[in-house]
Amino acid sequence: MLPDEEIPLEEKKSAFAYLAQKREQIANFQMCLSAGGHHKIGVKSDDTVISGGLNDCGQCNTQGWLDIVAVAAGGWYTIGVKANGTVVSVGHSPDGQCNTKGWQNIVAVSAHAFNTVGLKADGTVVSVGRHANFKFHNILNWRDIAAISVGWAHVVGLKMDGTVVSVGYNLFDQRNTQGWRDIVAISAGSNHTVGLKVDGTVVAVGFNHYGQCNTQGWKDIVAVSAGFDHTVGLKVDGTVISVGDNANGQCNTQGWRDIVAVSAGWSHTAGLKEGGTVVSIGDNEHGQCNTQGWRDIGPGREEV
Repeated sequence: MLPDEEIPLEEKKSAFAYLAQKREQIANFQMCLSAGGHHKIGVKSDDTVISGGLNDCGQCNTQGWLDIVAVAAGGWYTIGVKANGTVVSVGHSPDGQCNTKGWQNIVAVSAHAFNTVGLKADGTVVSVGRHANFKFHNILNWRDIAAISVGWAHVVGLKMDGTVVSVGYNLFDQRNTQGWRDIVAISAGSNHTVGLKVDGTVVAVGFNHYGQCNTQGWKDIVAVSAGFDHTVGLKVDGTVISVGDNANGQCNTQGWRDIVAVSAGWSHTAGLKEGGTVVSIGDNEHGQCNTQGWRDIGPGREEV
């Protein structure tokens, strides 16, 4: 194999174009699966929602939800984006993380333990939750944002120019993304941040006690997801690579095939297969990995 610097420019452009095409193909699938603290959420092709796992705070009470196009599972709550750009939520909300009733024109959401962040169609950002503690107010000034992700106490935003902005805690350098360029996707874990580059490689910063930031050798990646202390990458061939804390087997994704979306929860991992079924691995104390019966998960035909 030729060293990267010796690969002809046209060949590189062709490879980048293929990765971009694949990212575009799976983008809506990624929005239909979310692994949270101890539960999982999936959007079905009829735009209804299925859930499983811990429901002590009502975080799985999504039975009546309709016209949902994206979901985000937080620690003990769940957020859903409707086709009309409004947002619904259920579950534990002591800090107001479910106070999304007035949101409009939302195209994506992210949830973790204490905060919920929404991306608007105009590239601005809205947020609810424990702002004062984590100094999140500055995100209301963000502009030209293409994607957002919230961790335990930090938020990262991907700008349309491929750079990354952030607010919140930086105790473990999880916000040290100032030098990142050519980023096409981001994911915030508990105390680490992961970025997918246009060339299919992955960068990561932050807490690395479990090796969750050891993504230096990854290639041909089309999607990333950061869990509490682990990181998952979806390869262009539909296989999955994982690093980090594996105490509950959440990184045992080596045998997965035909995957079109991945989501890393706190100590479990989910993968959406091409046929609309879901595979899960990791902590299953509350049944959050009992997705064997899930069917027809993914965007409706008109959304693909």
